[in-house]
Amino acid sequence: MSKSTKPRRRAVPRFVPVLLIAAVAAGGMWWWSQRTAAGGEDAWRTTPVERGDIRVVISATGTLSATSTVTVGSQVSGQITEVLVDFNDTVEQGQVLARIDPATYQAQIEQGSAQINSARAALAQAQAALRNAELDYERKTALAGQQLVARSDVDLARTALEQARAQVRSAQAQIVQQTASTQTSRINMERTVIRSPVDGTILTRSIEPGQTVAASLQAPELFTIAEDLRKMRIELAVDEADIGQVQVGQAVTFTSDAFNDRRFSGTVEQVRLAATTTNNVVTYPVVVAVDNADGTLLPGLTVNAEIEVSNRENVLKVANAALRYRPADAADIPAAQPGGGSAPRGGGLADDLAAAAAAMQLDARQQAAFDSALATMRESQQAARPSGQGGQGGGGRSGGMPAGGPPPGMPPGGSARSDPGVQAQIRQRMMDRFQQTFAEFTATLDATQRAQWNRTLAATVGATRVTIYRLVGGRREAVPVRLGASDGSATEIAGAVAEGDLIVTGERAAAR
Repeated sequence: MSKSTKPRRRAVPRFVPVLLIAAVAAGGMWWWSQRTAAGGEDAWRTTPVERGDIRVVISATGTLSATSTVTVGSQVSGQITEVLVDFNDTVEQGQVLARIDPATYQAQIEQGSAQINSARAALAQAQAALRNAELDYERKTALAGQQLVARSDVDLARTALEQARAQVRSAQAQIVQQTASTQTSRINMERTVIRSPVDGTILTRSIEPGQTVAASLQAPELFTIAEDLRKMRIELAVDEADIGQVQVGQAVTFTSDAFNDRRFSGTVEQVRLAATTTNNVVTYPVVVAVDNADGTLLPGLTVNAEIEVSNRENVLKVANAALRYRPADAADIPAAQPGGGSAPRGGGLADDLAAAAAAMQLDARQQAAFDSALATMRESQQAARPSGQGGQGGGGRSGGMPAGGPPPGMPPGGSARSDPGVQAQIRQRMMDRFQQTFAEFTATLDATQRAQWNRTLAATVGATRVTIYRLVGGRREAVPVRLGASDGSATEIAGAVAEGDLIVTGERAAAR
């Protein structure tokens, strides 16, 4: 019998355990790196930079009224005998609205006519006396030449002649006076018929038949007529803090409690300078023109209006919480480096000025002058960046001067930012430098374009600048940006940021 043999085990390669240990070590290192990165990301609350529209409005209240309202009164006193119109009636110019009893003025006319006839009779008598005086004077003058009458008789005849002529002139004046008095009575009698001075709609009626009106001191108000209710207006009370943003031509939308399901529109027609102070609150009247072709709106309605002062489309914006974040260790946070980040940057001063110039519809000569000035400005920015002020996307330096706000890396509470006087000086220096750089371009503009350019330049240079903190790879970096329009929840920003960047809004509480 042959001996049974035991099965032999396969030898395990010696390098397998080594590979297992290496794999476990690599996995542990990967897990630790991911945990560390996740911990860095999770330590901060962030909000992304988004691209969208920002609509800035000013809210105000006001009252609807007709564009032109005419108050019809009475120039004469008397008793109302007839009222021919009522509330809401449509009237035409010259249409009879009411009548006043004309009996008093009719009597005055008859009396005046009688006085005129009396004055005419007195004139005829004076003219007869004048003819007699002329004949008497002629006779005595002829007799005096023959020395048949005394010279004194001639003088008396001359005096009588002059008196007769004066009597004639007095009688003529009496006729004119009585005629004028009678004409006044006729006019007053015509005024007893109250007519509409314009085409319109009766808003109010203050009289009834049988009522007596007295026009001794001032004309009593009988009717109020709205000239054309197809065109209306709103007088808004705008707070002094907002009035600087309101301009003629801005769009207005408004609602009224009478029509909750509708939103109406209008246009700013006038910004009045007559300020009103109520309980130490200063407001300015702003007149808004409203089209009421369908007749829906009624005079006297209270409206809640929104004046659109800015409508920025397709801009970069960030939640306002990111602008309020102020880290305690701001001095230790590095500044963003030029060209860093997740996407190409832009939106600086140069980009804003280029966009403003594009909107001005420049001709070839003006565009060439602008391009030359813009190239000069960009060269100045590039020359300034090696000095440590890069990464501001055109908003950091211009011609070697700071663009306002602290340089990158400076704490938000730095003296350059906290001192308004320093900020004002910086902005003024920037404005002077920009005006010098773009002087040749400005000289090619007409008056309207020049005014538009100066407004754009002032708004761009005077814009508020702050530092926000972008999160890159779990670390924060300081990014100076320029603020634009804000709707209360988000604010337009321009600088070295791009859509999708994560901006720090606060720190998360440490997990226990």
